[in-house]
Amino acid sequence: MRLYLSPFACSLSPHIVIRELGLPVELVKVDLRTKTTAGGADFTAVNPKGYVPALELDDGQLLTEGAAIVQYLADHKPEAKLAPPNGTMERYRLQEWLNFIATELHKGFGTLFKRNLPAEQKEAARENLSRRLEWLDTQLKGRTFLLGEQFTVADAYLFTVLNWAGFVDVDLSRHAEVQAYAGRVASRPAVKDALQVEGRMKA
Repeated sequence: MRLYLSPFACSLSPHIVIRELGLPVELVKVDLRTKTTAGGADFTAVNPKGYVPALELDDGQLLTEGAAIVQYLADHKPEAKLAPPNGTMERYRLQEWLNFIATELHKGFGTLFKRNLPAEQKEAARENLSRRLEWLDTQLKGRTFLLGEQFTVADAYLFTVLNWAGFVDVDLSRHAEVQAYAGRVASRPAVKDALQVEGRMKA
């Protein structure tokens, strides 16, 4: 398999999952501004959507959208329990979290990266994001991870999004449970490895 990624973008999520699972996957860096790979190839020829992550499977098929990719990867090694079994209520709870992260947090943080966004719109986006983080704070009380004590692909995605806070001036210290959670996930060896590799890619 081949994972197309951009350092510290949302593709960090499947990168973390790959390292948690120990899967043999080739990493290909993509420049999202020029839509080219590190080797100079046209990335849109691989993924016409033009964004990461994109996972090229061994049979040549391409899988896009982070929430789909991380579940596909987790199902490669079900014994690792990064996703509950298909058809169970726990799996639907995982998908519930993945959708919340994608629509309410990922998009919320993403808006703040827009350089030409008017100040009043940026402030409104921050207020909306703060409300979502306040709710998340209540959900994390008494839990180590989103589904309880078991780290899952949803945690890889949530950590990836929370990792953007420092880039867009969002103060996580206002949300104690969220900040503590981010610290717990950051301490995992697979997460550290993924961050170090992407840090070298960015340099």
